[in-house]
Amino acid sequence: MRKIYNWEPWFFIFFGIFHLHRIWALIDRESYALFWLGIMKSKGLPYFLLMGILSVLCILGIVTYIKERGKNYWWRLIYLLGGLYLLFDLFAIATGMEFWQRLLDKMFDTQGRYWNVIWGFFIFLGGSVFVLGIILLFRRKKS
Repeated sequence: MRKIYNWEPWFFIFFGIFHLHRIWALIDRESYALFWLGIMKSKGLPYFLLMGILSVLCILGIVTYIKERGKNYWWRLIYLLGGLYLLFDLFAIATGMEFWQRLLDKMFDTQGRYWNVIWGFFIFLGGSVFVLGIILLFRRKKS
């Protein structure tokens, strides 16, 4: 029998809120870019705290996907695909991979013509997983 674990709705709600904060990028490009580039380049306590939380959540999701092999819900594929992407992203930032840094520099180029498309996508993604988290919360309470 398939089951929704207590933490699963909160996983999606957290990631949804995390991505929805990027609305700030559409309101004030400069301060958004300065804030996140500063976090990533300083690699201080906020960076490692955020990196730790995101890593633990991704690993938990991937382990759940593997553990529930054969009886997964469709949305658990997000744990595998999103988790692997995010873990790579965090690793690439932490180790200073040159090609990844160039990509991030382009993403945070406040004069870039694709700024709204890039951050709009993350906002859409955040809204989608936030709604999924709310749906899972209600499904979990029903069962």
